[in-house]
Amino acid sequence: MRYDILKATAPAMPNLDKGTECIKLLLSQASKDMHEALVPMFFPALGAHVSGSEFMYPDFTWKELCGQMANLVAGSGGNKGQLSHLVEAICRDFRLHDDAELKKLVEWQRLVKTKSANKEKPARPDVAFWFPPSDVTNPAFIQNAMALEMLDGRTQYINMPEVEMADRMCGGHKQVSQMIRNIYDRQRAGALRATADGVTGNPLLRCNLSISSTPIATRQFYKNDLFNGTFGRMVVSYKPRTSRDGRIPRQGKYTDEFYGKLDEYINRLEACRGRFVIRPLNKLIDRLAQDMASLADLADDDVLFEISHRSLVSAWKAGCILWILNEQTWTKAMGELVEWLVYHDIWSKMQVFGDLLSKDSSQENEAQRRGPKNMLESLPDSFTEQQLQALRTKLGKSAEGTGAQLRKWVYRKFITYSNQTGMYSKTEEYLKIEN
Repeated sequence: MRYDILKATAPAMPNLDKGTECIKLLLSQASKDMHEALVPMFFPALGAHVSGSEFMYPDFTWKELCGQMANLVAGSGGNKGQLSHLVEAICRDFRLHDDAELKKLVEWQRLVKTKSANKEKPARPDVAFWFPPSDVTNPAFIQNAMALEMLDGRTQYINMPEVEMADRMCGGHKQVSQMIRNIYDRQRAGALRATADGVTGNPLLRCNLSISSTPIATRQFYKNDLFNGTFGRMVVSYKPRTSRDGRIPRQGKYTDEFYGKLDEYINRLEACRGRFVIRPLNKLIDRLAQDMASLADLADDDVLFEISHRSLVSAWKAGCILWILNEQTWTKAMGELVEWLVYHDIWSKMQVFGDLLSKDSSQENEAQRRGPKNMLESLPDSFTEQQLQALRTKLGKSAEGTGAQLRKWVYRKFITYSNQTGMYSKTEEYLKIEN
């Protein structure tokens, strides 16, 4: 395991080297304090430019690059607004397309108004928006999904500056959970919908989504959906509160040179067609799945393990995008960034929701309040079964699970057992991870 996300310190982002030039280009327009928080947020906007392509996941299923959702979490005044500037740059071509579509719609509305009641009204034109407004309503969202499916099956991308806007798009907060799951899994809307024109439909939801919110608003929004699969489908990128240094962060100037370079990368995404298997990426995800199991065993935490499943899928989709951007070749630096995305997502979730993810959050003690804990780190290099049992009891875990946890640690080669002393000892392999 490259990172220890059971600590309060954020996993440091690796150096952006060969194969990650597009990410470096985007970060050139952001203040340095936002770099790590913004990187996971780029991929929903970038992925929305890929249509007509499928990639094989390690489980042999084919996946499109739609369904990517990410939530930027930072305090009020934490520079979250920089994300909107960057996604506008990434989606400049979407805006041009949508402006033309809007003109067609406005002209149709003008013609309808000029016709008298007894005259035949002109048919509504086939219009589809690629970058709908952030305050899109649920009927408009579904109608747009229908239009996109009928035309070319493109992905619509929505950037929401406030998390509460998702309620409006989903038709109310009670519908948020089902809508997010349908978007992530590329499912249909789930019910026939009637539009003002009497048209009904149940479109396939191809949508990428990014949200910005404060920690308090984020916790309030997801608190009832932490264990039904909704929360795990959303990538979380958390920016901790920084020191009060009194400096105004500097953003980019978005020059013609910047847009020219960015357009080259966007064109690569738009041109990608076909089915692909990225073997180095799939090999990495298989290895990271093992690391996630080891991490969960260190904390003896099933919730941590369950959350990691979809963190792997989200990071894998980001890896597919990096592969396209790098002219369909793979590099070591791309793999390092994908690995960091997995750990950063889980770390962010634990920082924002650690106490809520406790099964008995109403009775958790101070140690539990920060989320999962690496119990082996809290034990001496040599320890007894009784010491682990006492630690588990302190953390609110059952004493009966002590033996099973020790067997898992031995299997993972974190510890060894001495029949002579009756004690367990940390292995050199584990101590390297701990250090």
